[in-house]
Amino acid sequence: MSLVRNTFVQSSLTLVSRMLGFLRDVLLAARIGAGPIGDAWATALMFPNLFRRIFAEGAFASAFVPSYARTLEAEGPEAAAKIAEETLRVLFVFTAGLTILAQFAMPWLLLLVHGGQADDRENFELAILLTRITMPYLTCMSIAALLSGVLNSAGRFFLSAAAPTLLNVCLIASAFVSTSPVTTSKAAAIATLIAGVLQALLLYWGVRRQNVRLNIIDWPHMTAGVKKVMALAIPGTIAASGTQINIIVSQSLASFEVGAKTWLYYADRLYQLPLGLVGVAVGVAILPRLSRAARSSDRLIGHQTMDEGIGLALALTLPAAVALAVAPGFLIEGFFARGAFLTSDANNSGLALFHYAWGVPAFVLIKVLAPAYFAHEDTKTPMAFALWSVGINTTLGAGLFFWLQSNGAYGFPGLAIATSAAAWVNVVLLLGTLIKKDWYTPGPVLISRLVRASIATAVMGVALYFILQQRELIRDYGFDSKLFTTAIFILVGIGIYAVAALATGAVRLTDMKSLARRNASG
Repeated sequence: MSLVRNTFVQSSLTLVSRMLGFLRDVLLAARIGAGPIGDAWATALMFPNLFRRIFAEGAFASAFVPSYARTLEAEGPEAAAKIAEETLRVLFVFTAGLTILAQFAMPWLLLLVHGGQADDRENFELAILLTRITMPYLTCMSIAALLSGVLNSAGRFFLSAAAPTLLNVCLIASAFVSTSPVTTSKAAAIATLIAGVLQALLLYWGVRRQNVRLNIIDWPHMTAGVKKVMALAIPGTIAASGTQINIIVSQSLASFEVGAKTWLYYADRLYQLPLGLVGVAVGVAILPRLSRAARSSDRLIGHQTMDEGIGLALALTLPAAVALAVAPGFLIEGFFARGAFLTSDANNSGLALFHYAWGVPAFVLIKVLAPAYFAHEDTKTPMAFALWSVGINTTLGAGLFFWLQSNGAYGFPGLAIATSAAAWVNVVLLLGTLIKKDWYTPGPVLISRLVRASIATAVMGVALYFILQQRELIRDYGFDSKLFTTAIFILVGIGIYAVAALATGAVRLTDMKSLARRNASG
């Protein structure tokens, strides 16, 4: 398959999942709202989201796929299946043990990530209970990630992209269990656990359909092949998870402001959309091609793949970032302000979204640049950069958080500023080192495409700004519906950018045509 087609498959199914995710968040926000209970639920959901983004959205697979693909090509299907099976057993035992340990240590773990509300014993105990229920999702996602890596190595992207929809379907169902915020939060936690089991079973079925037999029921052995996979996977997973670790740090500090974790969560839901649709999709799609280029020492193909991946990612990401920055509060209100989630909550969430918006291109670029290291089986360098990013985020975030509070303002927008700034530092380090190692140098075609994308984005941004000034008029013609008005705003923005992008050449018709056909040399 071509890069654009693979990206399209991944992005299309991720879009379906994210649309269902928005529906689930609208329903749960209306039931639970912002405040102590909403913060408890956001804390419990933080762990499944972290595991999904680390494992299911390519971080673990990015480290596993090169080793599996190399063995598949050099030694054949049986040897590759053996490595996958042994790795699966080790991963299962490790994550299951970690999950069991976390059940006992949860009160102390929650002091780290939710300590700001420890004095509210009733809601703090609720957060502990909810997180204990959702914690086994870790084991389910680790299994799902390895199975996705096996499927992706075979050029099968459908099931790995479709599996996350199960989480949203289960959570949507949980929103109808009760009108009580506490009962709804408990039902949602149980639904999360059920979804994790279903995702792992679905992907196991998909692997069996590829005639790959993996037996998880046996004692694990740390063979040479497994040690090699783990040596790459552990730092690779940390490297690809810098942004998610930064979010955990931000959420921990946000616990010192009641409601802030909920406000950050819903801002996170919007800015993660282009990251999941574009960054993760492109990163997953380019890794197999980069791995083949690295094995054959074909620098030209490797550089062309990176140019194509970065160009495609930013051409689709820049307009999203500008739209989020132009109308953050308007978008949050349109999607989530109903029921227990008030307009004031939407405005506060919009403060965070504005500062996440200028970091969106960096979040996406990290997902596209990191696979260039993974393809060369270098996972330690991006891990080091991710840890630098975490250090910067923690220091800057804490400083801004308490400085803003000392000046009588909310501190949580400072956490969004720090997260975006740390992401850009990570991008500069990743790109600079790739150039230094001579693994990648941006070509003139990419630079030209970025200039064109910037022009098209500027046209869209100016148009959206003026449209926003007429939002009350649009609402009058939109059946007085905030959601319908928001949808019109988004669709008009997409239309304006599409015309501008085609006119400037930021997006090419050849890209669109290649979505519908296989690349014969793929």
